Amino acid sequence: MTTAAPLDGRVAFVTGAARGQGRAHAVRLAAEGAHIVAIDVCKSLSDTVTYPMPTADDLAETARQVEATGRKVLTREVDIRDLAAQQQVIADAVEQFGRLDIVVANAGILSWGRIWELSEEAWDTVVDVNLNGTWRTIKAAIPAMIEAGNGGSIIIVSSSAGLKATPGNAHYAASKHGLVALTNALALEAGEFGIRVNSIHPYSIQTPMIEPEAMAAIFAKFPTFLHSFAPMPLKPVAREGKPGLQEFMAPEEVADVVAWLAGDASMTISGSQIAVDRGVMKY
Repeated sequence: MTTAAPLDGRVAFVTGAARGQGRAHAVRLAAEGAHIVAIDVCKSLSDTVTYPMPTADDLAETARQVEATGRKVLTREVDIRDLAAQQQVIADAVEQFGRLDIVVANAGILSWGRIWELSEEAWDTVVDVNLNGTWRTIKAAIPAMIEAGNGGSIIIVSSSAGLKATPGNAHYAASKHGLVALTNALALEAGEFGIRVNSIHPYSIQTPMIEPEAMAAIFAKFPTFLHSFAPMPLKPVAREGKPGLQEFMAPEEVADVVAWLAGDASMTISGSQIAVDRGVMKY
């Protein structure tokens, strides 16, 4: 007797899916049974963002890994600041798969600098992608979820910076704090349609966004900032093929939480802020 996968037959929309956390979320949800709609910008957005942005090849690799699970995938190169493009990909997804059940609003960018020394471009780009772009993702997706009539789960990827002070990237923190307000209001507004909304708050995930040299330069210049970036108190023990202590968390560790929030085991959870940080927020 074959047991159905937890998300069998459902459809998940994942933004920023070309690599890092987004890829991990897409592949994990596919492994749980969901078909995947994966988008990413696949190009540079601003010279103020100094780490390399994902490429079309990265998005293709995500598609390959999703398909390796036996699930279908629709990919598109889309900037989440483009509402019409997101609405079109959602329409195409509904036409292909017939429904939309899960949204993982993951796409986001980061840059560094003190508040009064940030350029307008640095501030505007981060806030426009992380906050305004996520609102556009929600605006594009919610009508399709309501129309499908199956309820669903929206997981908004904020950050530990969305819950605490993080000097050196206040524009990023402001955008991530904004996602908390968006999450909480949307949980109330969408609840009548059976749609749950939660935010997750990862800390120190090993992705290209983590630039050790850039962080070291900020901390060397402003050493008091270091106190806001504490080490993780929980020291995991390696078991069942999963790694133990690492300097940074793996994207797959965050994907474990996303998969739980996407599925029925978390049916009573909505409007919550879930720290994915090995306890660092308790400092």
